[in-house]
This record gives sequence, structure tokens and C-alpha cells, in this order.
Amino acid sequence: MNDNRKYKYNSKSESKRTEFTIIVNWIKKGSSVVDLGSGDGTLLKILKDNKKTDSFGIEIAPSGVTAAKKKGIKTKAGRIDEKLPFKDKEFDYAICNVTLQMVMYPEILLSEMKRISKRQIITFPNFAFLLNRLDLLINGVMPRFMISTYKWYSTGHIHQLSIKDFEIFCKTNGFKVLNTNHIGPGRFLHLPSDPLIKIAPNLFASMGVYLLEEDKK
Repeated sequence: MNDNRKYKYNSKSESKRTEFTIIVNWIKKGSSVVDLGSGDGTLLKILKDNKKTDSFGIEIAPSGVTAAKKKGIKTKAGRIDEKLPFKDKEFDYAICNVTLQMVMYPEILLSEMKRISKRQIITFPNFAFLLNRLDLLINGVMPRFMISTYKWYSTGHIHQLSIKDFEIFCKTNGFKVLNTNHIGPGRFLHLPSDPLIKIAPNLFASMGVYLLEEDKK
């Protein structure tokens, strides 16, 4: 049975994700970057190669740390939803890519990202996406699109959130939204998804991608 709580990576694995291009475009050349929940290190390797970043990763899975180090990425094993071993504003960017919903204390993770970096990039699956709503309403089950190929009990998702949830959190916890990009899902609905996403991202987007900084007001 598939179980994404085990976080096992092949030492030669290379992830391919739609949001990587968005993240890379947002980061300035020569920046210092920490990736919290860095997986196999693919994103940091792309940033290092294309943006000449000073890249560092933290990953809970030993196999992820091994895979990242083989790519030449400085990486350490550890949790990310606790006090992190970095100075205030030590990095230009802190990234948390599709991991926020998998940690026990997401509010601590976000607070630490704001503390250790000038800007924060967060991506997460949108629980309020239309197909999730329909699955729960019609079938009365945990939305299967959200946990594709897994069962409700074998997924690492423990804090499901929506785009609206996240934006409310930002407003009430000292974050300023600098840029957003809401992804998909045209290939699932066979609709011109971009206009729909712009009108109602909380309903039609399957993923939120956010660039933030501390709101000093």
C-alpha cells in the first residue's frame, strides 16, 4: 500500500513539479535560500544551477538528505515546525513547498520562516478546490483528488487548508502578500481554467503559491 508518511526517496531521484518554475522566477540571482522540507533537493539544485543561489535544505527523511547531498546541496536532517537553528533574517528566501499541511505545528513553521528570512515562499494544495468539495458532498468521503493514490489513513496530510484559510492567516499574523500564482486544474475539468482561477481561486485552483514578507505595519 502507498504511504506518503514514510518519505522515502531514491538516492538518484529528481522531482518534477509545476510550481518549481514559478518559484525559480521569483528568486533573485545570487540569493541565499533555505528550503524547509527540501525532499530530494531537486528544487535547491535547480536554484543553485540557474540562479547561483547559496542553497541549504532541512528534510526529515534521511533518504531525502542523502539524495540532496548527492546533488551537491548542503542539507541536514530535522524537523521544521520548531525553533530553527538560524539567525534572524539569515536568508533572503525561505521556501516551504507542499509541506505546510504535513507538519504538526504549521503556525510555528510560518512564524520561523518569517523570522529567519526576508521573504517567504509557500505552496500548498487547496482543500477547497471544486473537485474536493464535490467528492465530500456527493460521495461523503475524504476528497480523493487531495490524496491521490493514498487512503485517508496513509497520507501525510494532517492540516488541510484552503486558499481562503491561508490568506486569513497571513492578514492576522503579520504577513504581507507580494505575489500569488494559483495553479491548475484545466487538465482535470477540460475547461479554460485560467479565467476561472482569477475569478474564484479558492474554488477553481488546486494549489496556491505565495510570495510573502513580514508586514511591518
